[in-house]
Parts: sequence; structure tokens; C-alpha cells
Amino acid sequence: MRGFVDLHCHWIAGIDDGAKTPEASLAMLRGLKRAGFDTVMATPHMRPGMFDNDRAALQRAFDAMQPHLEGHPDLPQVLLSSEHWFDEVVFSRLIAGEGLPYPDAPTASPPLKRGVLVELPPQSFPTRLEHRFFDLSRAGLRPVLAHPERYQPVWRDDRCLDPLLDAGACLLLDVCALVGKYGRASQKAAEKLLDDEAYEAACSDAHRPEDTDVVEDAIVVLTKHVGAAEAERLLGAGPRGILGLR
Repeated sequence: MRGFVDLHCHWIAGIDDGAKTPEASLAMLRGLKRAGFDTVMATPHMRPGMFDNDRAALQRAFDAMQPHLEGHPDLPQVLLSSEHWFDEVVFSRLIAGEGLPYPDAPTASPPLKRGVLVELPPQSFPTRLEHRFFDLSRAGLRPVLAHPERYQPVWRDDRCLDPLLDAGACLLLDVCALVGKYGRASQKAAEKLLDDEAYEAACSDAHRPEDTDVVEDAIVVLTKHVGAAEAERLLGAGPRGILGLR
């Protein structure tokens, strides 16, 4: 299986807790290419107080990486978005059009709401979260919930996701959860959500070059768990659908 699309990866150097150097960025991208990803989305953190990145700063960091990628035909195509920490500051940016959703697909018919990657606090969900997701929908955005299997409310009862799905959200699996990278609770939650066919797509959430070896192993486990056709959907057709691509 090839032609995968990675919707969540921290390969831009020196902007957050991902790659530290351009050399590490190149190694990450090569590793993801080996794992089957032909397109890799950069999703550096936008998290006030920890990673004080706004849209302009992330665009500058992405642009600064381009000379390092030139002359390397063994790399996947790269695109830019962000992982939005869902607090009031970032929510306000998204509503004001100052976030960094996934790239638009102007040729999609009918027009799609633009996917926007959001991250929640791991211990508890913000109050009125589903109402905030409806607000995003009215603003033409579709929440793509990063690694739901890593949230403690989901460990306790994954029905907590139902109101978010009703509000238009879709779920993005961090495939490395399937090999225990984040502990047994996350692994069990991921397996349960897979069995329930709850995920729309899967991603690497790679932060460093050695993560790509884990991703390769995790794709093997994913394929064994759901079968080749469903793994292909989660890693290929699902992400392309979120982006409005064929």
C-alpha cells in the first residue's frame, strides 16, 4: 500500500517539540516516505503559553525549510497546517480566520468545510465543547480531533465523543497508539474505536526521526487489526477526503 497522506506531523525544525534541526526534518520525511506517505502535512503546535506560534510565524518557519528540501527527490510532498490547542485564545483565532486549517480544496464539489486539527487537554474536555464545534462549523470549519484515544475521558467512556461527532467533528487516530507508545489505556481505546469504525483517518504524529520506525510497525499492526482495505482507507482515502482530494 502506498500513497498515504499524513495529516499530523511535527517535521518543521525548531518551531515546537518536533524536529530540532533541518537534518532531523529530512530524516523524518524520508522515514515517512518509506512508511508509505507520499504527502505529509506539517502541523506545528499553536498553543499559547507553551508554543506561542501564530499563523504568520508558522508560515515563516515552513518557508524557511524549503531550501533544505530542494534537491531531495526522495521526499514526500509537504503542506502546512497547525495543531490548534483548543483554548479560548485559539478558538477566537479560528473564528476570526486567524488559525491555520488544512489547505483549501477549491475544486471540491460540493464545497467542503475546511478541516482544522484541534487538540484537547488530556485530563478533561472544555465545557460546552460541542457548542464550540458547532460554532466552527458555522464558520466553515470542520474539527479534526487529534488522537482521541489519548484523552482520559475517552478511556472512561468513549460515548463522550458522540456530541462532538454530532457537531461535525471527525476522529484522527495516532497510529502509534496501537503499539503502546502512549500506554495501555490509549492502546485499548484505539482498538475499541477501530472496532467501532469511529475513525475517519490515521496519522503518524511523528516528532523525531526515530518515530518513523514506530510508525512502520504500527501500520503493520493496524493492517492486521482492521484488514488491508480499511488500513488503506484510514491512511489514504480518509485523509484525502478530509482535504477534499480524490
